[in-house]
Amino acid sequence: MAQYLGPLELRGNQWVIGDPTRGDGLSVVLRPEGLEQRRRREATPLLAIEWPDFTVLWVRAAFRRWQVTAGGGFVGAFQPGVDTGRDGCSVHGILRRSHEQWSVRYTHHERRYTGGHVIALKALFSELTAVKKLDRLGDREWLGTAVAKLSSHSSWSRSKGGLLVKETIQSLGT
Repeated sequence: MAQYLGPLELRGNQWVIGDPTRGDGLSVVLRPEGLEQRRRREATPLLAIEWPDFTVLWVRAAFRRWQVTAGGGFVGAFQPGVDTGRDGCSVHGILRRSHEQWSVRYTHHERRYTGGHVIALKALFSELTAVKKLDRLGDREWLGTAVAKLSSHSSWSRSKGGLLVKETIQSLGT
């Protein structure tokens, strides 16, 4: 089983977005009942939201650590569509009851995220939102199989990524 897809990584027996061991150690843990934002060395989550509470969910992922700095945000201002600055590593959503926007940040890993992995991860969130199956993100086995299939591809474009993710989700059953 593949261990990661961009910032999404298998840690122990749970999927986590971000690196819980670096700096503030902010991460988003994908659990069967929903997601949790956690901080390193804190026993309880900073917040927890159940899957049915989301109508939309998406992820932003800067390719390199320097892109989430103030300087990276400045450079990113001249590169539309590239995730940089303070929110360059974040998960966003729209909450069902209030229709308000919601977001949390996570800590970038030491490693660089490849463009293909970031495209695939974003497309995965988008497709699961479209088919109203965000709870699949909390299914460890299902997500592991999806990550294994998606991370094995080396050539990506936004259009190819969306189609490949759609086909992968259909093949795994949603």
